[in-house]
Amino acid sequence: MVGWPGSPGDRATPRHGTMILPEVALDPLGLDVQGPNVVAIGGGHGLAQVLEGVQVYAGDIVAIVTVADDGGSSGRLTSTLAIPPPGDIRKCLLALSPEPSIWRELFSYRFDTTDVAGHSLGNLMLAALQDVFDGDFPTAVRVAGSLLGARGEVIPVAPRSLHLRAEIDGRWVDGQAAIARTRGTIGALCLEPDDESASADALRAIRMADQVILGPGSLFTSLISALMVPGIVEAIDQASGRLIFVANLTTQDGETLSLDGIGHLAALQQMTGLTRTGVIVAHHGDLDVPEPVRQLEYEAEEVETFGWHLVEEDLADVGSGWPQHDPIKLGKTLGELV
Repeated sequence: MVGWPGSPGDRATPRHGTMILPEVALDPLGLDVQGPNVVAIGGGHGLAQVLEGVQVYAGDIVAIVTVADDGGSSGRLTSTLAIPPPGDIRKCLLALSPEPSIWRELFSYRFDTTDVAGHSLGNLMLAALQDVFDGDFPTAVRVAGSLLGARGEVIPVAPRSLHLRAEIDGRWVDGQAAIARTRGTIGALCLEPDDESASADALRAIRMADQVILGPGSLFTSLISALMVPGIVEAIDQASGRLIFVANLTTQDGETLSLDGIGHLAALQQMTGLTRTGVIVAHHGDLDVPEPVRQLEYEAEEVETFGWHLVEEDLADVGSGWPQHDPIKLGKTLGELV
């Protein structure tokens, strides 16, 4: 049997017979193999933007992705096929894959009619690969990365899906999607089950990293939900690599509407128990955003009271309408912080 990308102990045999796929190394695809080992943690579009950006300077790249998403195509597949939510995983695989390729086109394709309307073909392929490998989702993700020629590794933070609950202004709200759109102050966040250990590969990657990047993305439902998985924060606290928190550009209408910049940092530390400090990378410059959303701003003196150092640069791409991080600008700044 051909070995899959990843550690030898993680390899599995497909249920329907031996599948022949090419070996995929992580370094002959245009990366600076002498560059640092970079680990990025979170989910959604924010994590994908980081992964696009770090390719200009990183050697090995590992994305550690939340498995608490229950909205859209991911939520439907999680409930019907008992698969961890594949959507954020797929976004990260695509961010690491070269353009153009037929596999990239297939993983990006989204149906708009019939019973599969709204589903991404990439999500369905991840579900099929999990079935082929007898329910082994991490192996399914590695094989998908092989098909796409991904320039790094994507690891689910835990081997199965997790459920989020949040206490918002005194009442409990169930599920990632509902939490994300509920306005109010999040006072507590719970993962169920609360004893699901983090992936051993994820913990190993964090400990070996030269740079650990947190965010950007939905603060509670993507980043903090990933950090709350047992073992992740402990690995970050023990790691020697530089810790970087990429601040969001704006509040999110719903889960962080009531927070200012320093409130994001306070929530990150308080909700996760993170004791290590590092560098906050934040955008510098005015952004045009509609109310009630607000641009997030940080003051160096206030950040330093939390033990962090503030770096501000122009990081925004405003050409697509809603401000988002520009992967090229972000990659340049992150590359200077190794």
